[in-house]
Amino acid sequence: MKTAYELAMERLNMTAPTIKLTGAQKKELAELDSKFAAKIAGREIALKDEMARAAEDVEKAGALRQQLANERKKLQAELEEKKEAVRRAARR
Repeated sequence: MKTAYELAMERLNMTAPTIKLTGAQKKELAELDSKFAAKIAGREIALKDEMARAAEDVEKAGALRQQLANERKKLQAELEEKKEAVRRAARR
């Protein structure tokens, strides 16, 4: 007799089977992570430098913090799109 956990895992595998990635696909995903981490770090450095210069101007500093948060979200979304494209290619 199967446990509830085993039954749940079987149902999960039926609806969303595990994807087997090749070494090249894993490398591509790692490169995407690295590339986007560098992009995010670059934007953080640039905007934090501007924030330091605008420390007296509370409104401008707040706007820069919001800009940084928006750019992080945008880059994270772009990263996830590209990673999903690699995963979709693995399913074919």
